[in-house]
Amino acid sequence: MRQFSILFLLLVCTGTALRAQFNTGRLPMRGGGGGNTSMQRDTTKHDHEPDTLTLRYRFLDEPTDFTIDSSIADFSLNYLGFPATYMTLGNNGNAARNLVFSPRMAPGFDAGFHSYDVYGFNHQNAKFYNTNRPFSELWYLIGAKQEQMINLQHTQNRGEKFNFSFQYRKINSPGFFQNQATNHDNYNVTANYNSQDKRYHLYFSYYLNKINGGENGGLQNNADLKDPEYTDPRLIPVRLGGNNPRLGGLLNTNIPVKSYNQEASILVRQQYDWGHGDTVHVNDTTEYYKFDPVFRVEHTLTYTENTYRYQDAEPDSLYYRTFYNLNIPLNNPDTIRTRHRWRIFSNDISLMQFPMRGNQAHFIRVGAAFEMIKGQFDTSVAVRSFNEVSFTNLRLHGEYRNKTRNQKWDIQAKGDLYPIGENAGDYAVSGRLSSHLNETLGRISLMASNVNREPSYVYRYFGTRNKQIWTNNDLNKENITQIQVRADNKKLKYSLTANYFLYTNYTYFKSFTESAQSSGLFNLLQLVAYKRFDVGGFTFDGDAAFQQIAGTAPVQLPTVWARLRVAYTAKLFKNLNLYTGLEGKYNTPYYADDYSPMLSQFFYQDVLQINNKPEVAAFVHFRIKSLSAYVRGENLNSLVWDNNFVSPLYPANNFGIRVGLRWWFVN
Repeated sequence: MRQFSILFLLLVCTGTALRAQFNTGRLPMRGGGGGNTSMQRDTTKHDHEPDTLTLRYRFLDEPTDFTIDSSIADFSLNYLGFPATYMTLGNNGNAARNLVFSPRMAPGFDAGFHSYDVYGFNHQNAKFYNTNRPFSELWYLIGAKQEQMINLQHTQNRGEKFNFSFQYRKINSPGFFQNQATNHDNYNVTANYNSQDKRYHLYFSYYLNKINGGENGGLQNNADLKDPEYTDPRLIPVRLGGNNPRLGGLLNTNIPVKSYNQEASILVRQQYDWGHGDTVHVNDTTEYYKFDPVFRVEHTLTYTENTYRYQDAEPDSLYYRTFYNLNIPLNNPDTIRTRHRWRIFSNDISLMQFPMRGNQAHFIRVGAAFEMIKGQFDTSVAVRSFNEVSFTNLRLHGEYRNKTRNQKWDIQAKGDLYPIGENAGDYAVSGRLSSHLNETLGRISLMASNVNREPSYVYRYFGTRNKQIWTNNDLNKENITQIQVRADNKKLKYSLTANYFLYTNYTYFKSFTESAQSSGLFNLLQLVAYKRFDVGGFTFDGDAAFQQIAGTAPVQLPTVWARLRVAYTAKLFKNLNLYTGLEGKYNTPYYADDYSPMLSQFFYQDVLQINNKPEVAAFVHFRIKSLSAYVRGENLNSLVWDNNFVSPLYPANNFGIRVGLRWWFVN
């Protein structure tokens, strides 16, 4: 209660004292105290003073410029890096899944280990910058039980033709309960180059994700949470890892049982253009060269290597015999080990045409990619076919895109087809039409897509070094159809998305080791909404999702998920932007998926229903010039009610305080 009282006084004192919002005008950053934090197009005019920072970035295959987001409203999205709809197994960095249905809709090969994806980099979220001055960011978070996060980022141009960026992110969190410690290191490097004549372009992207997630198997008994004998949650017995109540630290992380995921990938894309170039004379002394491409040849090489490992040096023989059918000697237990290693090489050639001069967001692209895939598995089983597999794929792809220069229309049609190879018959087709009607009606988008895909490889095969393998060779291709209508309105401060899914041959895990497939068709209606209300100095930010399944499906989802932030926004001293208040999250009761530590997979269960109380946090978020700060008291509900649960035997954290800081520097 002392921590709660201190936080409450901090909120009251800060809310009455701070009364200002800041904007120096030096950084083209968006966002104030609240509001929708989704990225926006950079449509501003860039006539800046010499000491002003102009910073923009793009993603691969996206012709839109974006600016960095300085909003301080959404801590989960803007600081932790993933939406609030995600839940972890109780600790920052543990396995996570989305409470809002979001199936994997990509054809082709997939290894299937995605429980830790939200913490890593990839080529799709790699940012290619262009800046007139060197720019750096430093993020640091400290929380309860020695939780720490570090994020370092730097980008700069070397002349007008070359830019590079580097980002490092670390998550280290011992957790509230035993043997759930995490220790992640992520690296990302990007570079882009344009030749003097603007015909040749080079994009380089590299990332390395080193994920160490502690696996404690959940509590042995949920009733122990109420046992007065356990004055500290770290004393409560768990199912894996033995008795290890001592906390680790940033340089001394103890993870007795862990999932270790490492993925490294490098991408090199080269482009050469043919088109029309002109020298534009601004005045008698100033001119620049303008080049408009008409035809482009694009070549992309990608090499990815990912390894999934699980290790338990002191296994509990009863646990592994019960859930994994592993016979471990009681007097001399063997270490439980698994290792799945995949290496994927992709060689892609594309041809592009730009029908409208001066608009590179209007193009036609066709191409083909050849993929070589090799998998290696550690196993003592004398069956060589399970030790190593290799196969190839041929992928044909095409795209039409037309984003008009006035930003009113955006039309896109895409298609991918695997005609031969391991994933022959996989395909994806999609179409999207988006229009900005006017300031009052906002932007309306229509989208439809259909994907036919081979189930991920982990559903077909999983092996261990302990003479145990699980296979399922009776899986058909999944087919997913999605129809989406979306409305975004800046003026009225809302967004609404309606999704309709049709799913055939849904593939899932039905136990700790067994995969299965539902042959029937089911459909799912999903509504996701955001709305902001401003009443005087108060802001009400509401997010909600409604999900309804029709048909028989082994899918468990909360019917309603909602989040409400009630905040007081104020302006003070010309340099401070304040956003302080309460945040509550709630979802309706449902049968939450259980979790298999060895396979790193969530699986279907319909025995134990999770019925949680609202999750409540109090916060003070503010920004002073180039410093943003987040002070949060989370899980206030645990001071009044019992712990919430995120999965069977996996409780949410107790009350804790987090302090996060973010600085940016212009050199």
